[in-house]
Amino acid sequence: MGGFWRRLLLHSPAELTTLLPVGRSYLLSIPAASQGQSLGGSSVSFRTCSAVSKMPLRSTAKPITPATGEKLSKEEDQNSCESLVLENGVGHSHELLGIKDDLKRIDNMTCQELRTTLRKAGIPAKGRKSDLISALKNYMDEKTKDEGSQAAEEQISSVNAGCVSVAKGDEFQLESEISTSDQLQLTRKEETSGRKLGGSKRKLSSQVPIEEVGTVMDVDKAIDNDEPWAILAHKKPQKHWVPYNPGKMRPPCLSSDTKSVKLMSWNVNGLRALLKKKGFSALELAQREDFDVLCLQETKLQEKDIEAIKDCLIEGYGNSFWTCSVSKLGYSGTAIISRIKPISVTYGLGTWDHDNEGRLVTAEFDSFYLLSAYVPNSGDGLRRLQYRTTEWDPSLGSYLKELERSKPVILTGDLNCAHQEIDIYNPAGNKRSAGFTIEERQSFEANFLSKGFVDTFRMQHPNAVGYTYWGYRHGGRKTNKGWRLDYFLVSESIADDVHDSYILPHVTGSDHCPIGLILKL
Repeated sequence: MGGFWRRLLLHSPAELTTLLPVGRSYLLSIPAASQGQSLGGSSVSFRTCSAVSKMPLRSTAKPITPATGEKLSKEEDQNSCESLVLENGVGHSHELLGIKDDLKRIDNMTCQELRTTLRKAGIPAKGRKSDLISALKNYMDEKTKDEGSQAAEEQISSVNAGCVSVAKGDEFQLESEISTSDQLQLTRKEETSGRKLGGSKRKLSSQVPIEEVGTVMDVDKAIDNDEPWAILAHKKPQKHWVPYNPGKMRPPCLSSDTKSVKLMSWNVNGLRALLKKKGFSALELAQREDFDVLCLQETKLQEKDIEAIKDCLIEGYGNSFWTCSVSKLGYSGTAIISRIKPISVTYGLGTWDHDNEGRLVTAEFDSFYLLSAYVPNSGDGLRRLQYRTTEWDPSLGSYLKELERSKPVILTGDLNCAHQEIDIYNPAGNKRSAGFTIEERQSFEANFLSKGFVDTFRMQHPNAVGYTYWGYRHGGRKTNKGWRLDYFLVSESIADDVHDSYILPHVTGSDHCPIGLILKL
């Protein structure tokens, strides 16, 4: 070893921070027991980094050069303040230092952030969000215990030994990370705990802090995310928009003495196909959501199928009402399934032109009318755009106002219109696509909203980006590139009684997801 490197070893860690340029990496070779160091032959690895990552990196002294006049090597990216190099060679994110001081941050991390952090720590990043949180917390607990039990030894060996690092030849690799107090931290390569994380599947507490503002990211990074809806997915998001996350943005449950009704709606895109899907259970959905009434659209049933479907659907919901397309078999179709017996049920709008496709069922209950609707899609080439905007929508709007004369009205279902730009991932690219044409959006406004019916989800979440439909063709659900086509519209007279209007994006089985409404009675 040259005299230059021997002299370098005489410096303390604090002195090295003033001698070595920030953000650079070096490799130092030291013989075993050289210079009387107790750690001879062992390995210490560290890198100098800026304490404030956003500030320009600079050194407090001129770079040191060896006696030969060769400049010390530096990494390609001097601004990299990444991780301490661990015993097993896995990069360990510098953010772990901040996480260790505030473990509550883990609960607020997205699945993508959890996976990235775990992978950098060399830990398998599999499972749902609760598993990822438990794994990271376990790792941080183990790391804290290790550091506590080895603190005295590391302090003595790192401070007294200066900065010892084993390497080969003239190569010198010095990797350190300067904390906010600008102290040099050392990590010895041979100090490997060898312990594996215990069971990581701890159940998350329900008292998770609510984070209402999401992270704006490239949605393509959400492909392996268990909760892609937690990422704000929009081609041109506004500054105040946030992703709708039902796990964090739903209100507390009503008290048991508050009378209410829970309604759900779902475009199932073929009920028989849904019931045959592996892992899907209509009974499980009913038990978990405990709805009073379920409205279905696009059941794609024929009259002959209904009795068999009733028998295998959901126990405890003895009142079901179905309408099917007669102009085209196995197409369209709507239904209302209820454990509350309605006063009366009607089908369609009362004219053959509108009713031969089975698009509407109306149930009258004590305090409101409930309509399950599947509004016609304008179709490829917008071939049905004129029919939809000049005939169907006006007829439905007039029918709603007629019903409203006797009691409030609730319209739900697939209304086949993304009303505003916030309701669609790519508004600019779909201005002439069925469901987002200016004609359909104006018709939606004129025939429903301007007539006094309230979009309950947008009323409760004016800045939330939440979708209910994702096309199969491009795998939009994985990246949350969707549309909000499903609604609960209610009469203004009961809008203030809406406790919750929500979306369940985690429920799969269709290209749409269910939506829900809790109404205080």
